[in-house]
Amino acid sequence: MPKPVGMATNLVSAALGRLWGLPAKRNRVRVARAVEVPMRDGVTLLTDHYIPVTAERVPTILVRCPYGRGFPYNMLTAQLFAERGYHVLFQSTRGTFGSGGTFTPAVSEPDDAHDTVAWLRKQDWFDGRLATAGGSYLGYTQWSLAMDPPPELTAMVVMIGVHDIGRAAYRQGPLDLYNMLSWSELISHQERVGPVRGLVRMVRAERRLASTVARLPLRGAMDEVGGNGAPWYDEWVDHTDVTDPYWRPFRVTEALQRTTVPTLLIGGWHDYFLDQTLEEYSALRSRGIDVALTIGPWTHLTVDNKISIPQAISWLDAHAAGRSPVRREAPVQVFVGGAGQWENYADWPLPGAESTFYLRSDGKLADSALVEPGATSFRYDPADPTPSVGGRVMAPSGGAKDNRKLEARDDVLVFTTEPLPQAVEVHGAPTVELHVTSDNAHADLFARICDVAPDGRSFNITDQIVRCTDADTVPGQVRTVRIALDPTAHRFKPGHRIRLQISGGAFPRFARNLGTGEAPGTATAIRATRHTIHHDATRPSRVSLPIAVA
Repeated sequence: MPKPVGMATNLVSAALGRLWGLPAKRNRVRVARAVEVPMRDGVTLLTDHYIPVTAERVPTILVRCPYGRGFPYNMLTAQLFAERGYHVLFQSTRGTFGSGGTFTPAVSEPDDAHDTVAWLRKQDWFDGRLATAGGSYLGYTQWSLAMDPPPELTAMVVMIGVHDIGRAAYRQGPLDLYNMLSWSELISHQERVGPVRGLVRMVRAERRLASTVARLPLRGAMDEVGGNGAPWYDEWVDHTDVTDPYWRPFRVTEALQRTTVPTLLIGGWHDYFLDQTLEEYSALRSRGIDVALTIGPWTHLTVDNKISIPQAISWLDAHAAGRSPVRREAPVQVFVGGAGQWENYADWPLPGAESTFYLRSDGKLADSALVEPGATSFRYDPADPTPSVGGRVMAPSGGAKDNRKLEARDDVLVFTTEPLPQAVEVHGAPTVELHVTSDNAHADLFARICDVAPDGRSFNITDQIVRCTDADTVPGQVRTVRIALDPTAHRFKPGHRIRLQISGGAFPRFARNLGTGEAPGTATAIRATRHTIHHDATRPSRVSLPIAVA
């Protein structure tokens, strides 16, 4: 039986509405808790139905979530929307928080999403208009529905979302260790501690998991952390090739070519899933789909709700409810780092020119390569792995951080321009091309661009890692390694310097390369690697930046 939401819920939602500048409430809300929604295999999924108290026929927002139906998720993805004239179905995904079946990330989401819509069609309050919303894994559940978009679907709002879990795990080679392990540990414990404590535990996970991420072998880590277990984790560790058929059930990439509904994408320059957000935008844009993109200066944990939730409500009001035009100045809104300001564009990345800087033996980045032979070497030791600082990790330590302590290490090379006489604004994906000799075929190379302020502070802007094997490396021979860094929008101010870091890893963000070529999941032996970066006229190691042209 539906019941009114409590006084505390109303007070919190009113406070958040004022804080985030949300549109005025349109109605009161009642909630039918733990509604059983049947799936095709007989499993039932528990769903809270947030009911707007209004005589008007209004659209429905479907939110499918593995993190529970309590605070804060119920407030951010259900209550605030229901108060503004929407039915909201807030559903616990299979195997979580009372829903039947077993939770295995991703694999059941397409069928369960469509079975939920089939149930929805039979409800007399459903007016035939459906939208979806949510962030992170809740983005995956949306793309799962869009694999075969139902005719009722009118709009989507995907925040910091993912559509390919295998690629998120292995991007360009090594396992994205910290993110994969910490998320699995969160899921393993969340039903024992509840949503709020679960979030607190995730924020504090770096210290708690320090010994676990450092253990060898990688397999078996979840046995150390307790909880209900995450059996998929060892499978992920074992399947290092994203083209392996194993990963097929963990991706719904085809949805990007099948959906036709207006879609709002919200991401962050330091978000774990930035590359997938931009792929989603590019795919929809190329097909002429009504798509908008907002990229802020955020990590996965620091999305600004004052920006994201008003934009989500505006998008749904326009495309699901037909109430008012979208309140956006342009289809693309991006925060330009360094400049510290938002910019509006018709499309992204911007057209521009490429500016190339060459590595030199004296540690400089210059606009031309040296004629005489030159090289710089460093040694990577997996027994003392180069640490990760900032970047795209789901932790408070993620994002743009001062790299000076890292850059002082012997296993990190830095190449830096002179102070810039005028601003340099980068929009897009920088590329690093290295001519390298290594004494070990099994090694990683990590490249990062930093903005060095006049006072010497060095803040990371973008980076990427690649894994080399004996398939592409002959010890002692020079090979060319091309590293496509993650896209960015950043203005290097006059007087600042552009710095390129080169190292052999970033641990524990990425699993270290042990240097033996053994299966990463079971390997325990280690071997160090010496890399030599060549930089002369015949082997011009360089970094190329996509420069926006006004």
